[in-house]
Amino acid sequence: MEIPVAQEKNPALDLASQEPTSVRHKVLAFGVALAAITYLDRVCISITAPLMMRDLGLNTLQMSLVFSAFTFAYGLFEIPTGWWGDRVGTRKVLTRIVVWWSSFTMATAAAFNFPSLVAIRFLFGMGEAGAWPNAAKTFSRWFPLSERGTAQGIFFMGAHLGGGVTPILVTALLTRMPWRGVFLLFGAVGFFWAFTWYRWFRDDPAQHSAVNRKELEHICRGRAPEADHRRGVPWKHILVNRSLIALCLMYFTQSYGFYFYITWLPTYLEKVRGFKATNLGLLAGMPLALSVLADLFGGLTTDWVTRRYGLRLGRCGVGGASLLLAGLFIMVGASTENAWLSALLISFAAASGNFLLGACWGVCIDIAGSHAGVVSACMNTAGQVGGVLSPIILALVVENYSNWAAPLYFSGMLYLGGALCWLFIDPSRPILSEAKPQ
Repeated sequence: MEIPVAQEKNPALDLASQEPTSVRHKVLAFGVALAAITYLDRVCISITAPLMMRDLGLNTLQMSLVFSAFTFAYGLFEIPTGWWGDRVGTRKVLTRIVVWWSSFTMATAAAFNFPSLVAIRFLFGMGEAGAWPNAAKTFSRWFPLSERGTAQGIFFMGAHLGGGVTPILVTALLTRMPWRGVFLLFGAVGFFWAFTWYRWFRDDPAQHSAVNRKELEHICRGRAPEADHRRGVPWKHILVNRSLIALCLMYFTQSYGFYFYITWLPTYLEKVRGFKATNLGLLAGMPLALSVLADLFGGLTTDWVTRRYGLRLGRCGVGGASLLLAGLFIMVGASTENAWLSALLISFAAASGNFLLGACWGVCIDIAGSHAGVVSACMNTAGQVGGVLSPIILALVVENYSNWAAPLYFSGMLYLGGALCWLFIDPSRPILSEAKPQ
């Protein structure tokens, strides 16, 4: 294949290497670390919530608003930050994102009342917004079509591994330091990632000194040419695209259910199911720990089915089946009287809901062309709307009706509705095949 002129800046491209390099795997490793750090900082607050509520005098509804302040800001700034990554590159944008969110993770330790905590968590969410769309944008430039679902699955595996380990880690740290110290410690981790990423990464694989010609040719298979983003984004066509609308509705249901696991699940297990501290850290982390396997095998499955049976079944079949099982698991888990069985089924629901992540983020790259940051940000924004509503609706139902089961049944019904959304998604039809930039 012909190597574009811009790619000749890399001397390694002129070497006739017998084997392709594997620099893209190191890019993926950076992505996995990024994802793990995001969940280290996000899940931490769900474990420290009872202590924060005690020290700051917060009730259940106020704490749910703290959870949602992050999610609201995160969703509000997703699309602008995704567009920014498309325009200037993810090397700079992800560096800014990680430095910002790490700073406000540490600032959480300085909260002194309800308004200050809401403001800090809002600014934290504002800073972290766009992290995953920019990761998707990175993968769209560094991985061929045949590996994107797997790359996305491994990326989310890192996120959920971080989230699964966090409850155990925080529970242990709280025996040695106050909750404020935990936020200071976790916030410091991101600065090392940002420094290393900026020094090593390049937006274009052709400009990375370690990439040889064979790996570059492999990466470029099925990759859309980079558009001139100075000409603008075809918003009119993106926002009315049927596949993207269905993706947004589907991801709303997935995220609505998922935010229960990273906000109120520890409280549910303690107050409703009667688990004590000895088991609480393990069971609170189980949904995300099982999701690690679901992310990996979900990504591998969507790419394997795509290669064997085509893009639509590989993405939509995997996605629809995942949400169908998630809905059934969470509703049965809410209804069973056995506490351990309930915790296990709810964990299976989380894993099933996350099995689709390689498929749905893969679809964003499949249909987006050079606008992967914007398109994936649209889907993730819809998901954050679900994330904002989830803890608030649960808190209102519990406060007014003392009923923890009803919100879980509602999440299950949403999962089933999300499964139906996959019928309207066509990953084989790119948005830019229907429109030119405006």
